Amino acid sequence: MRFTRVTAVATAALVASALAGAPAAAHTRTKPLGTTSLAAVLTADKSGFDRRGGDYDILTAAVQAVLTAKPASPVKVLADGTTALTAFIPNDRAFQLLVADLEDTRRLPSEKAAFTAVAGLGIDTVEAVLLYHVVPGSTIDRKAALKADGAKLTTAGGGAVTVDVHGRYWKRITLVDADRSDRDARVVRFDVNKDNRQIAHGVDRVLRPIDLP
Repeated sequence: MRFTRVTAVATAALVASALAGAPAAAHTRTKPLGTTSLAAVLTADKSGFDRRGGDYDILTAAVQAVLTAKPASPVKVLADGTTALTAFIPNDRAFQLLVADLEDTRRLPSEKAAFTAVAGLGIDTVEAVLLYHVVPGSTIDRKAALKADGAKLTTAGGGAVTVDVHGRYWKRITLVDADRSDRDARVVRFDVNKDNRQIAHGVDRVLRPIDLP
């Protein structure tokens, strides 16, 4: 399975109108939102590739690789803390699971090997996958997301993901991507960079912008 059919989309799309009310609620506060960028938060971790599957070393390296190869890439919005957006950031284990799936093996690669495999898909493909995880124009915190069951979010890559809120007593959020052959991504960490215009939620799978066989 490969992402070679994915093409990068340079223009960012606004969040789906179904969520137009929810992000507004996230902005209803006396204190204005800060302007710390997600890139600043991600790059603050200097440990590099390690064995902690719950952090974001591979994602950070992928963002840096795209911006090194394509400084004008739309991915650079992650470094502009004045621009509101919501990102769903796959942790390292999510990327390891992706590579294992693409290589049709149950053995998870090291973080370094996983990044090498992802980078091997090509910068344009990596760029497109990253943009599929970014919802521009709105700061959607956990409280707003829990009220968004069934909403379709238009991503910076042009595709959409659907929010599925479920659970009777303990509400959980799953993101339904374009690939119906793989398990959907679960939100496992909320409100990274909280109280800033750019907010993120950690997910346990890489969102796939196309349906893979």
